Amino acid sequence: MPSLLPATIDNTYRGQKLALVLFGLVVALKTIMSVNSMFNGRDVASSADRIPLDSYPPDAAGTIVSLFALFALSNFIFCVLCILALVRYRSIVPFLFALLLLEHLGRRVIHHFLPIARSGPPPGYVLFLILMSVMIVGFALSLWRSRENA
Repeated sequence: MPSLLPATIDNTYRGQKLALVLFGLVVALKTIMSVNSMFNGRDVASSADRIPLDSYPPDAAGTIVSLFALFALSNFIFCVLCILALVRYRSIVPFLFALLLLEHLGRRVIHHFLPIARSGPPPGYVLFLILMSVMIVGFALSLWRSRENA
């Protein structure tokens, strides 16, 4: 079974090829979402996350939009590292899948204990479930040694 933390970080990938495809899809989607949140933070916060920005004072709404952009920037930088791994350092794909899952679940836990006031249920929750499912399957496949590497 491929290791979560390989002895060397190189382009030797031992997991299932489908995991690389799923990893690429997750990273592409998260990259698009990050860029969109950086440049259209107000729209994303009010539509996808259903945060009632108009009900806040302008400075508070501006702070929320700024925090969306800052979070999106950090997410984008993580996506760049994932793209680098996909292109050049595939041996750490299982580790990056684990980090993506940890970040995804960690956000859900934080939202549970520190909820955000919303104007309704966010439509992004379905996307959350789909992404979570794809990441779990991809993580499992990335740890499952392919026949040619067995």
